[in-house]
Amino acid sequence: MYHFGLNVKDLLEALRRVQSCLVDTQSQADVALVLGMLHKEDFQSAFTIHSAVTQQMQPRGSPPLPLTSQAQDLCLEVDHYYNNQMEAHTLLVSHVPVCCLSQALIQAHDRVAEQELEPDPEESVIQYMGETVKLVRLEKAGDMPLGATVRNEMDSVVVSRVVKGGTAERSGLLAEGDEILQINGVPVRGKNVNEVHDLLTEMHGTLTFLLIPSSQKKTPPHRETVMHVRAYFNYDPSDDPYVPCRELGLSFRKGDILHIISQDDPNWWQAYREGDEDNQPLAGLVPGKSFQQQREAMKKTIVDRNPDSPGKLWCSKKNKKLRKKTMYNPSSNVDYSADDILTYDEMALYHQPASRKRPIALIGPPNSGQDELRRRLLSIQPDRFASAVPHTTRSPRIHEKNGREYHFVTRLAFETDDAAGKFIESGEYDRNLYGTSCDSVRQVINSGRICLLCLHTKSLRVLWSSNLKPYVIFIAPPSQERLRTLLAKDGKNPKPEELKELMEKAWEMEQAYGHLFDTAIVNSEPETAFHELLRLIDKLDTEPQWVPSSWLC
Repeated sequence: MYHFGLNVKDLLEALRRVQSCLVDTQSQADVALVLGMLHKEDFQSAFTIHSAVTQQMQPRGSPPLPLTSQAQDLCLEVDHYYNNQMEAHTLLVSHVPVCCLSQALIQAHDRVAEQELEPDPEESVIQYMGETVKLVRLEKAGDMPLGATVRNEMDSVVVSRVVKGGTAERSGLLAEGDEILQINGVPVRGKNVNEVHDLLTEMHGTLTFLLIPSSQKKTPPHRETVMHVRAYFNYDPSDDPYVPCRELGLSFRKGDILHIISQDDPNWWQAYREGDEDNQPLAGLVPGKSFQQQREAMKKTIVDRNPDSPGKLWCSKKNKKLRKKTMYNPSSNVDYSADDILTYDEMALYHQPASRKRPIALIGPPNSGQDELRRRLLSIQPDRFASAVPHTTRSPRIHEKNGREYHFVTRLAFETDDAAGKFIESGEYDRNLYGTSCDSVRQVINSGRICLLCLHTKSLRVLWSSNLKPYVIFIAPPSQERLRTLLAKDGKNPKPEELKELMEKAWEMEQAYGHLFDTAIVNSEPETAFHELLRLIDKLDTEPQWVPSSWLC
């Protein structure tokens, strides 16, 4: 064994002295073979690195590391145990005194132990084959990723990103563009990123990296603005072959709020999921908006060119039927644009003022119960809830008063306002026009009451683009059997195909307009659904809600 001050010249000199003492030919030949190896440039470079790494990993003569940082808890546990065993051990132990000095000593021990058991990351600079290289030591805790990804540049393995909140980012010793030569003495040049990933997965504890520092000029750290978005698609990194590191990928569901903390890489943002910040020590990777839009556009292009191709997202009969209708029916009313691919929408927290309540829009297919829920709210709390007074072109009846039952207007005035986009929804019945205007909703809001609306889904886009800040609740039907039972109580007896059509309608509404829903209630029990609706409306007064940031501009 050599000591740490030994160099190659010392080894060569020692071997020559050994060779001069040998008498048999075989032993001399063996030593000559070793001497030849020591003269090779590759061996000398590897020996230099090994010596430097070994020197870094040696103890520094400090006191022994503590076994635990929870000595105080152990003492309390022992004291509690003996107190419970007093009667059984009266002859042996009458009391275990724990004086204030002892408690202070143990507490001091634990504080020092916490620091000693978490070794600081270290960095040193050495020369390797004429280049300046860094030796970096990081502590890998269990199966927790270090928080960095790599990429291949020819045969080189290069750090491609450092994830916020991870060990690599906290240490400040790994930087984007650093080339990794070795990890714990294992060369990685020539390995692909998957091989490097597998290598790191098997390693635990202290990791020593030999790096060629990046030539990129380091920009001073700056405080990044966090962007909050609502996701409009489901994402599972385990099913994504393009995610740079599956362990760092962040899964989420449609409707989740994501806090985007870094967009340095436009293809892969770094984010936390709302509500999981405490359980998510380091940021996760999610697809960037443009990148996800490009992927979805490519999927749609492939499906449109080959409609019968199998695929877990595009093979259902309902989708084929809808696609045919969209492609071949010029008069189709399907409100869908292939260029408008939904991925994320920037959000902000909004707490409604006490004097300006958000309008509540109840959406659902026929016979889902949204009309009944609205009427019940209006009847039991008329001072709190109100309906918007609609406009019509028909003549008023004897008992009707303008502005109470309807706003009576001329056909020309109605059509002019409709063309100007002043109506949330409008239609014609018995040669008369009817519609609900934004101004009518605003009048209810200005009165301090909550405006209740039951709208067609196609009206949601107009309501959404207004400045009324609606809260949209989807009233979803229960199972077909439960729906049949509920309708039978009202004297209705729908056919099986009608029930099936209603369920399909609900599914299509969610697919096309689900991104505009704030929440949903499954109306399987009318009484339960009513109280849930009241709870959601009450919550608007006590808790801020996520709304599109464009609403607050």
